[in-house]
Amino acid sequence: MILTSNQGFGACGEVFDDRALATAILDRVLHHAMTINIRGHSYRLKEKLKAGLVRVEEASTTA
Repeated sequence: MILTSNQGFGACGEVFDDRALATAILDRVLHHAMTINIRGHSYRLKEKLKAGLVRVEEASTTA
């Protein structure tokens, strides 16, 4: 199973709107997981930058 997110583990409490629930979910999902942190712009954002649909200043605040 591959799970992706643009949010860090610390922000999961806000995503699930319950810090205890987020902790329990992360505990079970990450128990035997391998995590890979990829930095940089997503492919969709790179394409938007290339097409001129997003300015560089906007992209740096969303990454």
